Amino acid sequence: MTSRGRTAAKLEHLQESWIREMTRIALDCGAVNLSQGYPDFDPPREVREAAAKAVLEGPNQYAVTWGLAELREAITANLKRRYAPHFDWLDADLHITITCGVTEGIVAALMAVADPGDEVIIIEPAHENYTPAVHFAGATPVYMPLLPPDYALDAERLRAAVTPRSKAVILNTPHNPSGRVLTRDELQAVADICIENDLVAVTDEIYDRILYDGREHIPLATLPEMAGRTITVGGLSKTFSITGWRLGFFVAQEPWATGTRTIHDFTTICAPTPLQAAGVVAYSLGEDFYARQLEDYHERRDLMMEILSQTGFTAVNTPEGAYYVMAGYEEWNYPGESNDFAVWLAKEVGVAVVGGSHFYNTPGLGQREVRFAFAKKLDTLEQARDRLLKGLETRR
Repeated sequence: MTSRGRTAAKLEHLQESWIREMTRIALDCGAVNLSQGYPDFDPPREVREAAAKAVLEGPNQYAVTWGLAELREAITANLKRRYAPHFDWLDADLHITITCGVTEGIVAALMAVADPGDEVIIIEPAHENYTPAVHFAGATPVYMPLLPPDYALDAERLRAAVTPRSKAVILNTPHNPSGRVLTRDELQAVADICIENDLVAVTDEIYDRILYDGREHIPLATLPEMAGRTITVGGLSKTFSITGWRLGFFVAQEPWATGTRTIHDFTTICAPTPLQAAGVVAYSLGEDFYARQLEDYHERRDLMMEILSQTGFTAVNTPEGAYYVMAGYEEWNYPGESNDFAVWLAKEVGVAVVGGSHFYNTPGLGQREVRFAFAKKLDTLEQARDRLLKGLETRR
C-alpha cells in the first residue's frame, strides 16, 4: 500500500465513538437506550418556540465567528451572577466563544494549548473525545485514574503523572461516567499542581446545573490564580435538553482566548445561528426552571438506583451529579468483559448501556462495569426495569 492509501498516523489508535455505536445498536434492535447521554424528553417549550421563530424569521446566516453577541452576553451574565466576584474580569466580547458543542470546545482548547511532544494528563474514567482531542493536537495523552468505589482524586497520583513535558490537564466535574462532584479540596489540589508545574487546565463543566443533595458546582477558574490558566468549557446541551443543537462555549483569558478562537474560526466558523438565538431565550428562564429540573433529576436518579438494586447490578456509588451511574454485573453470570456484555444486553435483553472499559485507558479498569444514562422519562426507565428483570430471570 502506498502512503496515499493510509490515514494519518494520529488516527492509528483511534476508533469511532463506542457510545454512539451503542445508540446505533439500540436503534437496530429496538433496545431501550440507556447508553448515550441524551434526554428522551423535550426541551422547554419557550426555547423550542424561539428556535422555530428564528428559523422562520432569522437570523439564518453566519453569525460573528465567536457567536451571537446576545448569547455571549447571556452566558457572561449567568457566570457573573452565579460565581461573583470570581468572573468579574469576564468580557463577552473578549473571553467567550460559542462552539459546536463541548466536543469542539475540548478539541479547540487542546489544539490551542498543546504542541507535538507535549503531554496532556487525562483524569479518567473519561469521555471518549478527550484522547482524540489530545492526538489531534499532536500531543501525547497520559492517564491518571480515579479509582472506584469513591472515585476520589488522589493528589499525589496526579502529581506523579506530571513530567517536564506536561502542558495541560483535562478535568471533568460533575463527572461522567462516575457521577462524582469534586470537592473544593480536590479542586484546590488540582489547582496547586497546575500552579506548581505551570500547567493549563481544560475543564469540561457541561453538567454544572445537574447536582444532587444540595451540592454546588465550583468552577476551577474561580480558585486563586486559576482564572488565567483555565479554559472552561461548558454548554447548553445538558441543561436545556438540546443535545442535538450543538451549542457549547469556552471561557478563557489571553492568550488562550485568541488561540481557541483561531482554531474555532478555521474549523467550524460558527455554531448554528438560529439556535444561538434560541439559546438566549434559554438563559432567560428563571430559577424556577432549574429547581424543577433538579427535582425531576433527583426522581430519575432515585428510580435508576432502585432499578439497579432489583435487577442484578451493583452500583459503584450513588451519583452526586450529572446523569450517569457505573454498575457491576456479576449477578448476571456473564463471563465476558464489559463491552461484550453491553452488546449482549442490548441485543438479547433489549436495554443498551456502555461498557465501562471504554472510559479507561489504564489497563484492567472498567472491565466488569457498565454505564447507565438515566436522563430519560420515568416510563422509559420503567420499561428498562421490566426488560432487565425478565433478562435476569433467564440467567438464573
